[in-house]
This record gives sequence, structure tokens and C-alpha cells, in this order.
Amino acid sequence: MTERNDLDREGPRDECGVFGVFAPGHDVSRLAYFSLYALQHRGQESAGIATCEGGHITIMRDGGLVSQVFNEDKLRALTGDMAIGHVRYSTTGGGSWENAQPIWRDDGRELALAHNGNLTNAVELYNRLRRKGLEFRGTTDSEIIAALISSDYGRYIEDAVANVMPQLEGAYSTVVMTKHAIVAFRDPYGIRPLSLGQMPDGAYCFASESCAFDIIGAKLVREVSPGEMISLSERGLESRQVVTSEKTAMCVFEHIYFSRPDTKLEGKRLQEVRGQMGEILWREAPAEADLVIAVPDSGTPAARGYARASGLPQDDGLIKNRYVARTFIQPGQELRKHGLRMKFNPLPEIISGKRVVVVDDSIVRGNTTRQIVGMLRGAGATEVHLRISAPPIRYGCNYGVDMSAREEMVAHNRTIEEIAEHIGADSLAYLSMEGVYEAVGTPAEVHCDACFTGNYPLGDDPDEADGKFDLEQIAVLPATP
Repeated sequence: MTERNDLDREGPRDECGVFGVFAPGHDVSRLAYFSLYALQHRGQESAGIATCEGGHITIMRDGGLVSQVFNEDKLRALTGDMAIGHVRYSTTGGGSWENAQPIWRDDGRELALAHNGNLTNAVELYNRLRRKGLEFRGTTDSEIIAALISSDYGRYIEDAVANVMPQLEGAYSTVVMTKHAIVAFRDPYGIRPLSLGQMPDGAYCFASESCAFDIIGAKLVREVSPGEMISLSERGLESRQVVTSEKTAMCVFEHIYFSRPDTKLEGKRLQEVRGQMGEILWREAPAEADLVIAVPDSGTPAARGYARASGLPQDDGLIKNRYVARTFIQPGQELRKHGLRMKFNPLPEIISGKRVVVVDDSIVRGNTTRQIVGMLRGAGATEVHLRISAPPIRYGCNYGVDMSAREEMVAHNRTIEEIAEHIGADSLAYLSMEGVYEAVGTPAEVHCDACFTGNYPLGDDPDEADGKFDLEQIAVLPATP
């Protein structure tokens, strides 16, 4: 396994982003391209678009960013009346080309599928399908969903999806395209986001976040309801409530970290929500300081809120290199000795001689945070007070987010004081869980906050749920007779 740069692997990995549009007369591949461009923050490993024209499905996908995978010639080749797209960071299965999406299957029904989430019963379903004689090209739970729908006996795609949804456990916000329709469906807990949008001429589209609608001139209509299936075809829009649940468990970390600040979620713009988190953080954990700075860009909205509530001045004490992609090149001893600054660079003219409050939205392993604190001290900060607009992350995610292993998390088996000492801060405070929900505006009972509390809403054991590479480990084995 290739070793990753520590700076590159600090935060949780955004899971995936999906898009779908049924729009005859539109340049659907271009709509998909720009929508995926807006969703790029949700996955940077691979990107793909599938279109359908005259009953023929065409898919292009590859490793890399959206702008690296597609060019004008490729988009011109992707023609049709409908399209789906995907950006990926792997949560189940590795990052190989075979696992890039959209997935194509034809086990009786030809389709392309894009999925955001994580099935907790992927291995069980995989073994069941292998016993039926189905083969797999990749090692993702997304291909399992595609194979289940493709091989289902339902006459119409809507019937097949309705038959398959009750078999799936875990998180799935999914769009699937056949020769006749695009269908979007969401797990009954609504863990991962999925929304419905509408173009100015009335055509409909789906996306993981509303910011994807903004870029193409569409408007947010509403979120896809947990357990709902919506189909788009020549018949128009049709909706069916397929699976119901006694509770919802929408991921609260979408509000804190994953979704773009210009996205609307549960009726609120996240820029506003994150600013309120900063204001509440000041109320809960004030600091005697001279200056508030953000860890860009993740901590910027909360830092503004903290400065607003405290009356302290705010400035840019850290500059982020926004053009750094993932690198597997190790810096070598010489650059390590001088302190490689790939992502952030402090400004001594701003912070020297000052007591600084540094605001960020989360700490997972603490490697980057510790380096930032060291940089600020080296640039002349007299005190560094760290404020985090989320509670400590102590548990992994089973529902589509790649967190570090619990043993790698800086909050694992450490008190707040011990974490502060470990990262070298003069003080450290986290936003309370109550403060998070005050800012979000909806109660804890309708959310999943397992990464903070260890309370997994689906009742699964975090040590027994299917892991990211479980399918890769069994995929080399022969099918069970």
C-alpha cells in the first residue's frame, strides 16, 4: 500500500457526490459536468458521467478530478436526453478504475448507477449474488446495488428499485439510469443527502447538494424524503414511498464539515449554520486573546461567528494553497527538516506578538493541527488557543465517510487537556453537542452523530459492520457453492 502524506490525510474523507438529470433538448453531459464540478469537494479520486441516447447508454469515467477526466471532445461524445454523474472518494472498496462510477451492469436490465453511502450488509449481499452466478468487475457496494436492480424480475425499473430497497442496510443516496428513465432513491434513515431540483423550463434533476443546482441555473425544489423513490421519464415525475422508518438519522456532520457552505440543508444555508456554531462556541468557550484566525477554508464561517460574538478582530493569519492535490511524493529528509508547508503558510506580520484564537471545524488525527500550532508559534504568536466548532471525533463512521481508525484519532482515550498538550495549544475547547443542534435548528433525534457519541442509529456494532476493504478481501475467493 502506498504511504500517504500526513498533511494529506488529516480530515475525514468526503464520501461521494451524485447527480442525475432528465432533460430532452438540453446538453445533458455539460449539465452533469458542471454539477459534478460543484460537487468536487465530496470526492477527488475519480469522476464519471453516463448518458443515454436512443436506447444506448454511454459511460466515461476515470481517476482524477472532474476537470482532468473530461474535456470538450469527451463531452461532445456524451449525448442524449438524460445523464447521471459521480465524484468519488472510496468508502467501500479501493480506489481502482474498476470501482469508479457510474457503474454499468446488464444482468437482464441494462443500467448505469451512481451511489453515495455505505451498505453495512455488503458482504452478505455479495455472497448471495455470487451464489446466483453473478460476476463482479469491482469491489464496491455500489456495484452490488446495481447488480441487484439489474437482475431483479420487476417489469419496470421503479418496480425493481422498490423490490431491492428493503434488502439494503445502511446508507444509500442513489441515482440509476436505464434506457427509459432516471430513478433516485434514498435510504429510510436519510443518512446521506439527496435533493430534487428543477430547471427553468421545468426539467428535473437530482444532486447530493443544492449547490450543484445553482451552478446550472436550477432551483432547489425539496430534499428527497428518506425511503422515497422518485422517477423521471417521458411520463414526468413520479414519486413512491417505498420504505418507512420510525426515525430518521441524517448525518449531522454534513452541516459541520462535508457539504459546501452555500448548500441548503434542512431548510438552512450552511454558511449561516456554521457562523452560528462559531457564535455559540464563543459563548461556551471564550478566550482572552487579541486576534481570531481561521484554518482555511473549513474553519472560516465559524471563525467569523466567533469574532462577531466576541468582538475580537479577525484576520487571515494562515494562507492556504488551494491548488494542492493529493501527492504520493515523500518530501525527503531535507524538506522534512525545514518543515514542509504544502497546505498552509502563516503570516508573521499578522500574528507576531499576538494571542491568537484559531478556529477550525474538526480535528481527527491531529497531525495537521499540531503542525499549524507549531507554525503559528514559529511566526511569533505568543499564545495559541484552539477552538473547534464540533465535538471531539472519537468513533468511526459506518455510513459512507472514511474516518481514521479509532486508535489513530487524537481524541481516542485522551481528555481535552491531554489533546491540547499533544497538539501544543495553550488551550483547547470543542463545541458541545447541544450547541451543534442549536445552530442546526433540528433536534438530535432526527440525526446521526455516531462519530461524536458512538450511538449508531441503525443499531449496528461499529466493530462488526462491513469495512472499506472487506469486499476486496473476499473478492479473490471462489463463489460459495
